[in-house]
Amino acid sequence: MPVNRFVDSANRVIEWARRNFGDLMIAVLTIGTIVELAVTSVSYNKAIIPFALVAGPVLFLRRRFPFGAPTTTFAALVGFGTVANQAGNNLSFPFFCALGAMVTFGASRERRIAYAGIPIALATVLYVTHQFHQGIGSVPWIVGFFTAAWLAGFFLSQRTRQTEELRERAERLELERELNARAAVAEERARIARELHDIVGHSVSVMTVQASAVRRLLREDQEREREALQTVEDTGRAALAEMRRLVGVLRRPEESPALVPQPSLEYVDKLVEQTREAGLETKLTLEGEPTALPQGIDLTAYRFVQEGLTNAIKHANAKSAEVVVRYDNGTVELVVRDDGTGDGDGGGSGHGLVGIRERVAVYGGELSAGPRPEGGYELRARLPVAAE
Repeated sequence: MPVNRFVDSANRVIEWARRNFGDLMIAVLTIGTIVELAVTSVSYNKAIIPFALVAGPVLFLRRRFPFGAPTTTFAALVGFGTVANQAGNNLSFPFFCALGAMVTFGASRERRIAYAGIPIALATVLYVTHQFHQGIGSVPWIVGFFTAAWLAGFFLSQRTRQTEELRERAERLELERELNARAAVAEERARIARELHDIVGHSVSVMTVQASAVRRLLREDQEREREALQTVEDTGRAALAEMRRLVGVLRRPEESPALVPQPSLEYVDKLVEQTREAGLETKLTLEGEPTALPQGIDLTAYRFVQEGLTNAIKHANAKSAEVVVRYDNGTVELVVRDDGTGDGDGGGSGHGLVGIRERVAVYGGELSAGPRPEGGYELRARLPVAAE
């Protein structure tokens, strides 16, 4: 176990060093400059110290100032060549700082900046060479070093960009695979839900109805048989209710049990208020004595109102809407009507109403939808309170 932790730590350090290689090199360059100025035996002119202390660290700003940072380094080297005495030619830091600036130019993502670095570097080299009275014969090898530094920065930058593109492409492919996998899972869940509803649900319903029918045909003295059939009937109805819940979860995975409260008609006033805030004048009317609804029916009722108001906002081009929630004789009736023309440009897929129709059907409810004679559109649903 300790070995694994050590390997993981080493890998993290290596990855961090790889990502920050450029900054590490600039830090080494800066420290090297300071050390050289402190311990060298060269009798240099102390006036070069400000230029020396600027030439390296300014490259830390290369990401924010891709042109200004390396240009400042070369400008500092021009200042160094101007104030240095002949002994300054024996110091190493100006040369390495110039190479670092040249690599920075070559690595620039903007080609115009990268190419602009070439004449800047060439002019700096010629000026400093002239200041130190070096012969023209030293220029070619110095230019060769600078060319190699520029090419190194250029190819490293290209390699980095290709790596980033490959990483982004791999992430996109991974995301697409995940989305495809989720779609496949959703499709399979929907298929299972249909089979449960159409096959198992139908069979259990037949069993329950048959048990109820047989129970009613028994003689009065067959009390034990009547109790047994009543148990079968009650168990069948409970199984149907539980299966409806399972079918709802399979069709809408996001509605699976969670640690947060599910949407409920208890919050329909907040839903209406949100619709008003969205710009649609909406009226809420509650009729009858509110009744505690089973969770599945409560959620279906809320989604029905939500879908109706969403359609009114997006598709109906409406100016006002009305929501009616009516509790009456063991049922809850829901009405969402608007005064729209139905020519809005919400761009919806039209699947919302289909889903609501399926929800209502699962709980044995009724749904109607269509234009109103006086204009506008109306959604109406009636759900049995004791469907579960």
